[in-house]
Amino acid sequence: MTTPVIDAEAHCDGPCGVYDPASARVAAEAVQSMTNKMLGHACPDTSDAAAMAAYLNTMSRYAAIKEEEAQKCKKELLVLWTDFFKPQHLEANPDLHDVFWKAAKLCSACKVEVSAVHAQELMDAVETIHAMFWAAKGRDVPWIRAS
Repeated sequence: MTTPVIDAEAHCDGPCGVYDPASARVAAEAVQSMTNKMLGHACPDTSDAAAMAAYLNTMSRYAAIKEEEAQKCKKELLVLWTDFFKPQHLEANPDLHDVFWKAAKLCSACKVEVSAVHAQELMDAVETIHAMFWAAKGRDVPWIRAS
């Protein structure tokens, strides 16, 4: 007995069809928030051991969150780039590859730096990707920040 062959199409490893740049936006917002908190957190008198311990603890937590969220943002962007977007999307967005490549590089920069400029550039790149994504789906979804 022969089992019939069923044709199936999928755009990724698992054909869930659920994509949304919102998760990248939330992660990028967290990167920007942690960056701004780090830049605004004043260093206490270094001779005050307790204050320095509290300061270093807070800064290390901010840095850990910033790096984790930057990696999460990068992962979410790469999933959109490699699984959702197809060659036909390049016609409407000839700069698609460049936008994603630069956004991924900004995620890396935000992991290793404390730069308000790069954090804002990452947010701007994610907003551009948001617009590309929803245009590809034929929907007008407004850019709304959680913070």
